[in-house]
Amino acid sequence: MVNKAWNKVTPTLSIPVLNCITKQGFNVMTPIQAAVIPLLLSCKDVVAEAVTGSGKTLAFVVPMLEMLMKKERESPLRKKLVYSIIISPTRELATQIFEVIKQFLLEPELCHFSLCCLVGGRPVESDIENIEKGAQIVVCTPGRLQDLLAERKHLNLPGRVREMELLILDEADRLLDLGFNATLSTILQYLPRQRRTGLFSATQTKELQDLVRAGLRNPVLISVREKSSISTPIALENYYIIVEPQDKFLFLLNFIRNRQMMKGLFFLPTCACVDYWADVLPVFLPDLKIFAIHGKMKQKRGKILDKFREAESTILLCTDLMARGLDIPEVEWVLQWEPPTNPAALVHRVGRTARGGAAGCSLLPLLPTEDTYVPFIKSNQKVELQDWKQSSDQIKISDKLRHKVLTILHDQQRKDRTILDKGMRAFVSHIRAYSKHECNILLQLKELPLGHIATSYGLLKLPLMPEIREEHKTQFIGPNDEIDFNSISYRDKQKETSRLQKLQEYKKTGIWPSKKKKKMVKTQAWEQTKQIKQEKKEKRTQRKEIKKKMIAEGRNNKKRKTVTQEELQDLAADVALLKKLKKRKISDDQFDKAFNVDK
Repeated sequence: MVNKAWNKVTPTLSIPVLNCITKQGFNVMTPIQAAVIPLLLSCKDVVAEAVTGSGKTLAFVVPMLEMLMKKERESPLRKKLVYSIIISPTRELATQIFEVIKQFLLEPELCHFSLCCLVGGRPVESDIENIEKGAQIVVCTPGRLQDLLAERKHLNLPGRVREMELLILDEADRLLDLGFNATLSTILQYLPRQRRTGLFSATQTKELQDLVRAGLRNPVLISVREKSSISTPIALENYYIIVEPQDKFLFLLNFIRNRQMMKGLFFLPTCACVDYWADVLPVFLPDLKIFAIHGKMKQKRGKILDKFREAESTILLCTDLMARGLDIPEVEWVLQWEPPTNPAALVHRVGRTARGGAAGCSLLPLLPTEDTYVPFIKSNQKVELQDWKQSSDQIKISDKLRHKVLTILHDQQRKDRTILDKGMRAFVSHIRAYSKHECNILLQLKELPLGHIATSYGLLKLPLMPEIREEHKTQFIGPNDEIDFNSISYRDKQKETSRLQKLQEYKKTGIWPSKKKKKMVKTQAWEQTKQIKQEKKEKRTQRKEIKKKMIAEGRNNKKRKTVTQEELQDLAADVALLKKLKKRKISDDQFDKAFNVDK
């Protein structure tokens, strides 16, 4: 579908909305906007699927404002009521949508509409205060909205949404991936049924189809894809490279150095990995500003994201928290440490670049044991990865460079025990995340050379893990000299004082002191634990099948006997006699005679 002018596709758009669209530089409609906006304006429920960066936000913001203006022409909007709700999976995406709507409300004809953003990470009292002041348009995360609807009775939010016109679920598939299914079901119970609903996502899932059946009435399904039938933007170039496990960090480091990157995203497997590399990378990349963000940063995330948007020559280290909805047009490269746990997340990761028709690139390093991931992701997610080795930019890794980088990594950990701890946690969490890959037939933990991977992390020693075998110990390359790990201190004086006190107690008792005494449990490998759980699940299934078969054949001894009406009447008569005896309306002899008791 070709992009078209706004006023030609939707001649019913009001002048204030058109003016604001023009001021923000959106001169033509994208295909998803041209398909969805007329449907929402004609009071249809919509389920829209489109690639990332295709302009889904304006596809629901524009009709939302038009619907509010139309309703206002019919009767004045009440300040205390909520007329539109937009639910987003993360507070970053919710804040981004909030800022987009805020730009529209700068127009004089639209500025009287009240707007409110309800997200976690801040006191709920401030959100209650904002709603009481007036919130005709609400942008929120599901957890905070459920809390305000169900728990804050004095606010009476269910009463405030009784005339709601429009509900939007943005990145609806991600909402379900994050486990908000029950939360959304609770929210829908409080919302009026006479409303318009829009579900927007980049991928369709079974869970999403179940939500469509529960929350929408005869929805119109819209799917907008590129002509090339791929699921990523057409201007996006996706690359992969096969690297040896001990050289992955070296390759990525040289790759970044060889590029004058204005803005880049670097996706890492876990929060602990983000914390470790955020401490380590600035030493190797002094000319780049390194920012880090992940889900455990509750208060800082908004400020970090703002600084990243404003900075130049910068890289943001992040988890899949940033894989959805983040709209930063200047992002040139998306780098990844390894394939995401969920194959569909790859589409969303790489979709952070090449947005709005701009060019962009992504790179995914793979180990030699992971080469089958390339054809798999092409057939599973319609993402075609090109081999970076076919490009003119050849990155060589020498023994001299390897030795130099490892020496720097080791020195950083020797100087600060905090970095040593973070490195250990990062490696362990990385291996644990790898064991939970959905495509674990291709990406098998048992095939990972854990010693080489620990080398790429620059660890001083291998952590104590049941997965570490003798072959892994021979692969590992640590420092050349012997290290007294007790002598490595924290730079933080308070932490170091606490550590020294515990060390003294350990030398006396032989037991490392801790706040809580944990029961000694034999540690099992994650793959073994997973196998045991699977076996228990299969046994439960077998017991259920046997029970069903016994019931069908009438061999279930525990089956409850049916009570007849006659037995119920006899029981009622006996109870009546007991009551008469208690009230002295009959004598003991009469009672005994009624029960045929012989004295």
